[in-house]
Amino acid sequence: MSGSGSWWRQKSTPAKVETYTRWSFHFFAVVEVVSVGLPLFGEMVPWLAASLALVVAGHAVICAVTATRALDWTLGRREQPVHMLWTLGAFTAAVAVMAIVIAEHGPGGDDVDTAAGSVFAVVLIFGAGTFALGVRSRRRMYSVVTGFAVGAGLVSFAGRPGPAALISVVMVLLGGGFLAFTSAFSVWLLNAVYELDKARETRARLAVAEERLRFGRDLHDVMGRNLAVIALKSELAVQLARRGRPEAEEQMVEVQRIAQESQREVRDVVRGYREADLGVELTGAQGVLEAAGIRCEVSGEAAGLPVDVQSALGWVVREATTNVLRHGDAGRCAVDVRVTRECVVLKVENDGVAAPSGPGGSGLAGLRERLAAVDGTLEAGPVGDGVFRVVASVPLRVSEVMA
Repeated sequence: MSGSGSWWRQKSTPAKVETYTRWSFHFFAVVEVVSVGLPLFGEMVPWLAASLALVVAGHAVICAVTATRALDWTLGRREQPVHMLWTLGAFTAAVAVMAIVIAEHGPGGDDVDTAAGSVFAVVLIFGAGTFALGVRSRRRMYSVVTGFAVGAGLVSFAGRPGPAALISVVMVLLGGGFLAFTSAFSVWLLNAVYELDKARETRARLAVAEERLRFGRDLHDVMGRNLAVIALKSELAVQLARRGRPEAEEQMVEVQRIAQESQREVRDVVRGYREADLGVELTGAQGVLEAAGIRCEVSGEAAGLPVDVQSALGWVVREATTNVLRHGDAGRCAVDVRVTRECVVLKVENDGVAAPSGPGGSGLAGLRERLAAVDGTLEAGPVGDGVFRVVASVPLRVSEVMA
């Protein structure tokens, strides 16, 4: 049971919806066999009941296969199953005609007529509902259901009284229409879930790209002016040196000073990017996750912690947020910061089992290195019921905890 549960939890939300949709269509086939195939044995002679039940089971199998291939087609994974649709239509018509022949020319009795009539109506209903999966527009879907109902009327009028034939037409029209609507809605819902999942991935990638652009802008602002000045002063120094002017040495000293200043400013930019502020990271993580459709709850207070501790824990928040966005299928994420006199504990939980594939993932390894610099520890792993937890703990000296 745990293995099957893990298999289900590891699926993304679109994959779960797709699995549910496929098995719903397969369940329709089971319903067809159970509703009209099995009752035949109590209403007909055994050999005739077995033969007709076998035919109904075959029709149900064809419906299930057609539904699977039509669903793959609607998801863009294969071509339209035209041959399978024609096979389903022909087999459905053959079974319907067989049921009418049995009702009119088979063994007498009201039970036989009722059973044959049930087979006639049910195979047409399920055939119409399944066939509708293989067409694209709603107009064609309505045409399919109407065509099956008209066909039912023509076959019925050929061998049955007018009222009974009319009842068959109405049953096929209503039943087939209901199944066709259900099939169309299920496919629409599945496509919508996939589109929403793609949109969430796009938002996550845009958030990462925006952060990269911010860093690029900061670096450009720092380096652009200084490099332009270095280029101009270097050119001036070359011209002065060619003329034997002593001012060339002063210009090169100035170039050296500007280059050293540029190095310092670049280090400041990188340090500001690497030494994350824990409060800013918590706010940013909540905004990014909620923008991606993941409910995020942040509790605790990050103010007053030493800069190096905030930097290390800020990177834990960044990496955990990235894992939630890129892996698993979380719907909720909780971030909690607890500060005591002895230590600060950061806990991040999500219900999407968002984790690297192995225990030695590069992201977690990097976090452990950063935490080790401040004597901190990191624990990460699933804790049951599809929950993944990251816990970072950093010891504090009493003098480090600011009021």
